[in-house]
Amino acid sequence: MTKIEKYVIEKVKEKRDAAGWSQILLSQKLSMSDSFVSHVETPKRRAKYNLNHLNALAKIFKCSPKDFFPEKPL
Repeated sequence: MTKIEKYVIEKVKEKRDAAGWSQILLSQKLSMSDSFVSHVETPKRRAKYNLNHLNALAKIFKCSPKDFFPEKPL
């Protein structure tokens, strides 16, 4: 997993935790399989968020897709 992938995943996880949502609930809000977010958050898995996921997550969390990225390159 690259630094940027890890950063994005952690940002999504922070927002998920702040909302009090389970991995399953967020997966369902994304219209993905119940295990999708769990797979993304598990470093040994290959699942990652793509740009379409991040756009959908921004809609779900009512924020900008930019909120999932660092201010400067890693």
